[in-house]
Amino acid sequence: MIRQWFKSGNPWIWLTASAVSVSLILVFGLLLLIAARGLGHFWPATVWEYDYKNQDNSVVRLVGEIHDEEAVSAQRLREAGLTIEGGEDVTRYLLKTGNRDVLGQDFRWILEPGIQDMRKPQTLLAIERREWGNLYGYLSAVQENQQTVAAGEDAWESLQQRLQRATALFAQIRELEKGEIGSINYGLERLRLRERGLELENNTDPAEQERITRERAALNADYAGLQKRLTDLYTDINRDQILVTVSTGETVTVSLAKVVHAYRPNAMSLFDKLVFYMAKVWEFVSDEPREANTEGGIFPAIFGTVMMVIIMSIMVVPFGVVAAVYLREYAKQGPMTQLIRIAVNNLAGVPSIVYGVFGLGFFVYFLGGNLDQLFFPEALPTPTFGTPGLLWASLTLALLTVPVVIVATEEGLSRIPKSVREGSLALGATKAETLWRTVLPMASPAIMTGLILAIARAAGEVAPLMLVGVVKLAPSLPLDGNIPFLHLDRKFMHLGFHIYDVGFQSPNVEAARPLVYATALLLVLVIVALNLAAIAIRNRLREKYRALEN
Repeated sequence: MIRQWFKSGNPWIWLTASAVSVSLILVFGLLLLIAARGLGHFWPATVWEYDYKNQDNSVVRLVGEIHDEEAVSAQRLREAGLTIEGGEDVTRYLLKTGNRDVLGQDFRWILEPGIQDMRKPQTLLAIERREWGNLYGYLSAVQENQQTVAAGEDAWESLQQRLQRATALFAQIRELEKGEIGSINYGLERLRLRERGLELENNTDPAEQERITRERAALNADYAGLQKRLTDLYTDINRDQILVTVSTGETVTVSLAKVVHAYRPNAMSLFDKLVFYMAKVWEFVSDEPREANTEGGIFPAIFGTVMMVIIMSIMVVPFGVVAAVYLREYAKQGPMTQLIRIAVNNLAGVPSIVYGVFGLGFFVYFLGGNLDQLFFPEALPTPTFGTPGLLWASLTLALLTVPVVIVATEEGLSRIPKSVREGSLALGATKAETLWRTVLPMASPAIMTGLILAIARAAGEVAPLMLVGVVKLAPSLPLDGNIPFLHLDRKFMHLGFHIYDVGFQSPNVEAARPLVYATALLLVLVIVALNLAAIAIRNRLREKYRALEN
């Protein structure tokens, strides 16, 4: 009976189904873990105030959020030099105390037996700053040009109004610096390169020199006006300050120009917390990073990842399809063709860092260096394309993923019935016309499958990008309003490298840990979105040419 059951194949079906189910559970469990730990970071947590007894029996006041907790054996704490009574496990809390400019650190471990009292005052203020991390304390007063304009309960309303004004001014400053002033600086640099190019060509045309002088004078005049406007904005934004009393009893002066958010989490309703949470999530995906990438958003990394994948896709598909078409349709099937196929399959297994080294040596130093010599001599010794950038990163990943596209396209071409080709030739079409109008459209779903696999691998690669273009923080996006608009020579940020940098290179590990989970979740979502777009196109093509396949 057991033997017949095994021969029927049912055990293997159940075994396969079980393995698939376990894999799906593990994948979804991992995603849920990443989502819970990443997205929970943006929720406005309760800020506690503690009376805490230190090991020297002194009682201090601590203020902060509970960031983590764990049970530690009393024996382990005694071995660390702490005085612990009893032999039971002791709960200790990781308290995010903030106030780094006052306390010298953002986090502190406290033991549950040392807590004398804990409370959550409604008036406790949490301030998210552009520098020095969070600040916790009590709002004492609001000042304008060092003169107190509100104190007590009136200070909270005044703070909200003046913070909105400061935020609007900060947005104007950033837009002015990165927009109009950035364009003027870009124009001045292009004029300098034009002038240098004329010197290299020994061109002393007075008309051209006069034209450059006039354009530079106009740009400098515009710059002077914008600089005055920028100085006025900085003066205006630095007008307001607040006085905050922290846990040590000190009063700290904070300029509203340095404040991103100021809120009272203990006094917020559930609806207020939901609104704040959604605003923080949107800030995370739309803003720029700050504080060594441990605060702020990751929009430049999202943009760089998507842009690199799009450029890589544009490059990898034509080369992969042409190679597959030659191997399947034109090349004589023999030992040499088989050797090429083996080489293509072996390329798919080469470690990605090897591609990075090749891209650095060939694309950056050889190809980019020669391009600089030929087309950008006026910029030397500063390299234009002879340095890692978006173009070389995309080409390196295209080289890394082209074997996947070749194999998938070949499989699609092999599934097209021979009768379709013969029917097209019998109707008078040439081989090229048959290939272009019949064979390739029918193989397009397989081509899209190869592209999907290429996107899935390329979007998550980090090792080669560290050599050919990705950086910790890019000052400007590769796409802007300056000609030629898409700057393939610029360095860029990438979600995968951002995870590595925040997780392993951050000066503040505890503060950065939730952002590692949030960025990892976002990277997965970006890859899923890119793949879903490719899958939708593939399904449309498959339905379109299903009748021909039948």
